[in-house]
Amino acid sequence: MAGLEVLYTCVGGSISCPQDAAVCFVHWEMIKSGYRCIGSGDEPRSSDKKSELLPADWNSNKELYTLRYQGNDGSAQLILKAITADSTLIFNLMNPSTQQASDLTVNISDHVDADQLNTYDSVFKDAASLSEKVKTQLLPSQGRPAGRKAERKTRGEQEEEERRRREDSDPLRIPTRHPRQGMQPHWPGPMGPPFAAGGADLDPFGSRGGGGMIVDPLRSGYPRSGFDPSSGIPDILPPGAVPPGARFDPFGPVGRHRPGPDPDHMPPPGYDDMFM
Repeated sequence: MAGLEVLYTCVGGSISCPQDAAVCFVHWEMIKSGYRCIGSGDEPRSSDKKSELLPADWNSNKELYTLRYQGNDGSAQLILKAITADSTLIFNLMNPSTQQASDLTVNISDHVDADQLNTYDSVFKDAASLSEKVKTQLLPSQGRPAGRKAERKTRGEQEEEERRRREDSDPLRIPTRHPRQGMQPHWPGPMGPPFAAGGADLDPFGSRGGGGMIVDPLRSGYPRSGFDPSSGIPDILPPGAVPPGARFDPFGPVGRHRPGPDPDHMPPPGYDDMFM
């Protein structure tokens, strides 16, 4: 692999374990993707400078490797960390400005021969597979600038999405019914069809020719007696109390003062017997 051999030869004297070789391999994949190493550790130093080589203290901690990179175009910095966990090496690449991160777990024995650390020609196993994993799982996508999100949602879109998420999680909320698009139906007024039957309720004086009832017994079309409430009801309503043609609901039987005894005036037998 062009370039990797030169790099490995330069740092070969400091490589003492398989994870050193794996970190060296991933470092070169970063260089091939257009990044340059500017130093080690999490914090910037005065001695930082862009380079294709590894810093002098790059493998001082065998349990945690920390390297900082920056693109050739001056894009945001990236921090690469490699954590040793038993026989695996966990790589984490993060953009501190956006907190965007990616991870890759490598089984060291699958790609590094621990007995050939001093021989570049035989130290790496299945290098093509490891290179593909680094490009597809760890490095930022080639379709967007390094360290930047491909698409940023506006503040309003984020608030709207959060509001919908809260509404959808409310089990007692009734879903919103969106109005139908297009021409709205024409609803006639309360005094016109198809509400002509009930429209008289809003016309108590009968100016429309009907009373204020859907089925008015005085205007049902059937033969009726000559009873006219506007002439008054003896001992109940004086003449003129009900306007002519107005709705009138009798509040007592008409003609109740009929001749003869009233059954309500006859007490039942034994009425005075309290034990009845």
